[in-house]
Amino acid sequence: MSCRVRTLVKLGSIILFACIVSTLSDTRLIQGHNQNLGEALQFLREYDSEASGMCFRVSSAQWRYSTNMTDYNKRRMIEEQMIRAKFEKLSWKKAITFDWTRLPDPMTRRQLKMLATNGRASLPDEKYNEIHHLISEMKEMYNSVRVCPYNNKDNRYCDLVLDPDVIRLMEHSRNPGELNHIWKEWHDKTGPPVKNKFMRYVQLANQAARMNGFSDAGEQMKHQYEDDHFEFELNETWEKLLPLYKELFTYVRKRLLGKYGSEYIREDGPLPAHLVGSISGQDWNGIADLMMPYPAVKNIDVTDELLRQGFTPLRIFQMAEEFFTSMGLKPMPPEFWRNSLLEKPVDRKVQCTASAWDFCNRMDFRIKECTEVTMDDLVSVHHEMSHVQYYMSYADQPYIYRDGANPAFHEAISNAIRLSVFNPHHFHRVGLFNNNSETYETNMNFLMTMALNKVAFIPYALLVDQWRFHVFRGGIQTMNSAWWDLRLRYQGIVPPAARNERQLDAAAKRHVIADIPYTRYYVALLLEFQIQEALCSAAGHTGQLYTCDIYRSREAGRILSEALKLGRSRHWRDVLRTITRGKQDRLSADAMLDYFQPLLMWLRIQNRAEKVIGWTTHKEDTSLFQPLLYKSSASAQSLYLYPLIAVIALKINLL
Repeated sequence: MSCRVRTLVKLGSIILFACIVSTLSDTRLIQGHNQNLGEALQFLREYDSEASGMCFRVSSAQWRYSTNMTDYNKRRMIEEQMIRAKFEKLSWKKAITFDWTRLPDPMTRRQLKMLATNGRASLPDEKYNEIHHLISEMKEMYNSVRVCPYNNKDNRYCDLVLDPDVIRLMEHSRNPGELNHIWKEWHDKTGPPVKNKFMRYVQLANQAARMNGFSDAGEQMKHQYEDDHFEFELNETWEKLLPLYKELFTYVRKRLLGKYGSEYIREDGPLPAHLVGSISGQDWNGIADLMMPYPAVKNIDVTDELLRQGFTPLRIFQMAEEFFTSMGLKPMPPEFWRNSLLEKPVDRKVQCTASAWDFCNRMDFRIKECTEVTMDDLVSVHHEMSHVQYYMSYADQPYIYRDGANPAFHEAISNAIRLSVFNPHHFHRVGLFNNNSETYETNMNFLMTMALNKVAFIPYALLVDQWRFHVFRGGIQTMNSAWWDLRLRYQGIVPPAARNERQLDAAAKRHVIADIPYTRYYVALLLEFQIQEALCSAAGHTGQLYTCDIYRSREAGRILSEALKLGRSRHWRDVLRTITRGKQDRLSADAMLDYFQPLLMWLRIQNRAEKVIGWTTHKEDTSLFQPLLYKSSASAQSLYLYPLIAVIALKINLL
C-alpha cells in the first residue's frame, strides 16, 4: 500500500509517524479484461435471478432447522449452504473476468465491485472449503460448551449452557466466588480448544484478502464501508464519547465497591470482568439493580400491565405492526402472518433467538421468536419488525442491493425504532404506563437503564475488531495479552484470574470465532441516535431527545421510507444524508451525547468527590496477563499508537 509518511508530533523522545493512506485505488483490486457492458449486464441479470433463488433455498433450509432442530434438517441445511458456497465462488470467478473499473455504467461498476471484493472466493477450492469448515467447526465447539456449577466437588452434572444458565447466573448471582468460577469455566472451555483452528482461520482469511488486493483480512472487512479513512472517523467519535463513559464507569465502580469491598475492587482501579453482570462484560444490564439512582421509584416495566390487559403474543405483533402503519409504512403481508413463528411450539425443539428473515422472493418475510408476554419481548418484536420493514422497502432492488446501506445500517434502523418504543412517554401514549412519566426520578432511572446498555457497550463494540485487526496484521503470537490490553485501555476491565497465551479469551464471544465483524455494532450505536434525532426533528419533537416518540408521525415515516427503499444501492453517506435531510453525511457522537446529557450532569454531581474519573493502571492489573513488549514488535506499536495517530491527524488536517 502506498502512503505519504508525515511526522505528526514529538512526545518526549518518541516521534510519531503516520502513514497517510491515499484513497484505495480500484486498480489494486483483482479484475479481468472484459469491457463489454452488454455482457456485464447480462451476467448481472443472471446473477440476480440465480442468487435470489439460492437465497430462497438456503433460507428455507435454515428456517426448517431453526424451527425444527432435527438431525435430518441440519444435514439438509448444511448441504444447501455448501451449494451456496460453490455458487458464490463461481459468481466471483465470473465477476473478476470484467474490467469493471472501465465500464461506463456506474451501477454496473458498483455491483461488479461488490461481487469481486466480498468473501473468500479467491482462495483455491481446497482452502475455500477449509475456511468454511473451520468456521463451522469452531461454532459447533462453541455451542457444545458445558460449564460445571459452583461447588461441584466431583465435576458431575457439568451441564450448564450459555443461554439461559450462564447468562442468568452472571446477571443474578451476587456471590463473587460463584461469579469467578462461572467466568473462568466459560473462558477456559471456549478459548483453548479452538485456538489452533482460529490461527489457521487467520492465515486463510489473510490469504484470501491478499489475493483480492487487500493488505490483510482486516482491511477487507473495513472495505465494506467504502471509505479508506473510516477508522479515523471511528476514533474521533470515541474520543468524544470517552468522558461520558468514564463518568458512568466511575459511578458503577463506586457502587460495586460498596457492594463487594476493596478486596475485589480498588477505589481508583479497573473493574474485574466477573462483577459487571455479563459473561462478556459488553454491557452492565445485569447489575442494574445495584445502580439505580432512585431505587425507591418504580422502574419502567410494563409486563404486569400487558398481562392485566390480556395481551397475547399475537396481539404484541399486531401492536408492533400498528406502530409502523401509524407512520405510513407498510403492513405485514399475508405470508408473514401465515409463515412466521410467533410462539414457542411444544412439540419440537427450536432455536428461540429472535430473528427476522428475508426469503429473497420479494413476498415472503418472517419473524422467528418464542414470544412471551413481557416488556422485553414487546420491544424485541418492534425491533425485529423494523428489519422486516427494511426488507420490504428494498425488495424491488437487485439482489445484491437488498441489504443495509452499510453493514451497520440494519441494526441502526431497528435500534432507532427501539429508542421510540422503549420509552416512558411511548408506553404512556399507548396506555401501558400509567405512572407520571415526567418526574425527574423516573427519567434518571430510565436514562441509567439505557446507559448501562448503550454507554457501557461503547468501548467493547469498538475494541473487538481493533483486536481482530491487530491479529490479522500479524499478532497471533500475543493474541490473548493483546485482547486484555485493549479491554483494560478501552473499557477499564481486567480478568478476575491470571491469563496467559495458552488461552484465547476473545473466543468467549461467539462473533469472533463465527467470523462476524463487530465494528458494525459500534457504527450502529452511533447511527441509531443520529437517525432518531433526525426522525424526531421531522416529527416536530421539542424537548429532550430521550423523550421523543415518532409514533404516528407521517413525516418521520416518509423520510424513513425514502431511505429504506434505497437498500445498498447508494453509498451509506448518501442514505444518511437522505435521513437527516442533508444535514449530516458522517458518523457523529453528538446525538448520543445529547440523549444522555441529563444523566451526564447527574453523574458529574455523584462523582464530584471521586479522586479519579476513569481508572488508573497499576502493575497488579497488567500482571494478570502477559503484557505486550512495545519495543519488540512493530505490530504491537501500531496497536497502541494508531488510535492516537488517527486523532492527531484529524486535528491537524493531514487527511
